[in-house]
Amino acid sequence: MSETLKKVPLFTPAPVLVAGIAIIATRCISVVMLANELGYEELVNFVHRSAQAWDSTVIFIASQLIFLFELRCAFTLMHGSNRGRWGYVATQIIVLGYMLMASMGWIYPEIFSIDGETNAQIIHHTLSQKLPDVMVLLLLFVPASSRAFFRRR
Repeated sequence: MSETLKKVPLFTPAPVLVAGIAIIATRCISVVMLANELGYEELVNFVHRSAQAWDSTVIFIASQLIFLFELRCAFTLMHGSNRGRWGYVATQIIVLGYMLMASMGWIYPEIFSIDGETNAQIIHHTLSQKLPDVMVLLLLFVPASSRAFFRRR
């Protein structure tokens, strides 16, 4: 981990730095907010319920791995790695696909699902929750300085 932090490029464009910091901040703050909202007992119950069946356990472990992978992608993309940028895109596609399928009742268990009365409401709520991630992706792909930064590596 220390090697990751030591090799910082001299001229990292501002949109890439903002995107990387936004990924790290939103992920860490969301974990803290979830822990605060649930409280200790509910957090322990959530982990216990997730460990009741193998499919819930697999999805819970996968969510933790995606969290860690997103953090790794944030650090590597700030260093100019195109793999970090595309890795973040891949995680967003996986997360969005799972959230939509679980919310619409197509797959079980529905650990990370969104409530809604109709499929249109579910899609709207899911996409509105993913709006910050879309903004981060725009910062990584739209500005010319970001594209040039990832092209030169």
